[in-house]
Amino acid sequence: MVKRILLLLLFASTYMHAQHSVTGVMSPKLESDWLILYKLEGTKQVFVNNTKIKADSALIGGKQEAIGRFQIQLPANAKPGVYRATYRLEGAGFVDFYYNNEDVTFIFNPEYPQESIAFSDSEENKLYQEYLVDISKAQQKLDSIQVAVLQDSTLKMAEAYKAAFQNLNSLQNKYENLSKNKYVAPVIKASLRVNSPTILNSVNKYLSSIKSTFFDRLDFSNQTLRNSSFLTNRILDYIFYINYSDDLQEQKNLHKKSITTVLSKISDQKYKRDIIVFLIDQFESSKNIAIIDYLFKEHYNKLPIALQDAKFKKEKEALFATEIGRTAPDFSWTENGKSTKLSNLNDAENYVLVFWSTSCSHCLREIPQLHMYMKSKPAVKVVAFALENDSFVWETYKKANLRGWHNVLGLKKWENKVARTYQINATPTYFVLDKNKKIIAKPNDIDDVKSFLEKL
Repeated sequence: MVKRILLLLLFASTYMHAQHSVTGVMSPKLESDWLILYKLEGTKQVFVNNTKIKADSALIGGKQEAIGRFQIQLPANAKPGVYRATYRLEGAGFVDFYYNNEDVTFIFNPEYPQESIAFSDSEENKLYQEYLVDISKAQQKLDSIQVAVLQDSTLKMAEAYKAAFQNLNSLQNKYENLSKNKYVAPVIKASLRVNSPTILNSVNKYLSSIKSTFFDRLDFSNQTLRNSSFLTNRILDYIFYINYSDDLQEQKNLHKKSITTVLSKISDQKYKRDIIVFLIDQFESSKNIAIIDYLFKEHYNKLPIALQDAKFKKEKEALFATEIGRTAPDFSWTENGKSTKLSNLNDAENYVLVFWSTSCSHCLREIPQLHMYMKSKPAVKVVAFALENDSFVWETYKKANLRGWHNVLGLKKWENKVARTYQINATPTYFVLDKNKKIIAKPNDIDDVKSFLEKL
């Protein structure tokens, strides 16, 4: 019996010791009272736990201020890795930290979390923060000397550069030694930029050096780097900042080349797939259809079939079907007793496709205005797609008010198949098409329609 009790106590002690917590303080306090903890795995976030942010106050700078506190108990089997505490769905709304079988305690400003975070518990995170501060100062010193020479080639700063270069590498070696056997070791090893051992005398050489050595310290097979935002952040830096041009066509070419370079560094096909999907999401936010098409055609579609997701491709195709630059999805209707298709229209140089409804008050105000305005634009025709539950009111209205237009009836209103293809969730919704039915504009309202057509 005594032996059984001792074993239970030992088990309980081990369990309590194995469980760790994450404690955070927000200053100033946010109105939000919730927080979700995720673990980063590859390019994805995996839910761990959630909690409430409790209102509190603390003496800060001699003044009592409102703060927010939270604490999350980690599962006993929580694995080492990068965890993300999310407290806002948009903008700067999360903090990332490393967990390696120890309690983690930190304070931060929720408006600029990563820049302000300070750790009081967690040897891993404190070491990494110290490294970032020290290495950043040393790198800035080296860069300032390099930039000074680029601005004035007569400066004699070779010795100063050499000393700064040696100091930077000495610091890097110091922290690589301090981080041995720690989870953050691969991150510290990969963080240092590859710098030229000698000062460079031209901007082109400097930029070329940065670009050509950008991936030299990055190991895309390392699981610690993969399961964090480190590699994805570096990838974004390379594609969007290192390879940047003001010229749109040149930028398009740079995007393609830089994407190809990035993906050539990744041998693991599954991880390559995840990075391609990650990049599609990044370009989706800026609606860069040309690069999204390129990512699918040249990279995603060339992955092993087992790694491709047909549903994902179909969803993305539908999502981008009506973006500027796309050919407007085709549909047919009966006009003057004959079957007509959007793609077959050839009576204008441009078309305004408007989705509207007789039950929409905004439409009943804007559609007559549009009809009047279009009389001054004989080279532009209107395709008016009415979303209705029945045809009665529409038949009467179009005969009386919409002469000279291509009038289309779409029954089942919001559930109409064409409306769903065009992702119509409000009326009126406008598209401007060229003579080949390519979408060239998506005006918000009738004033935008007029403004765009005046520029044609």
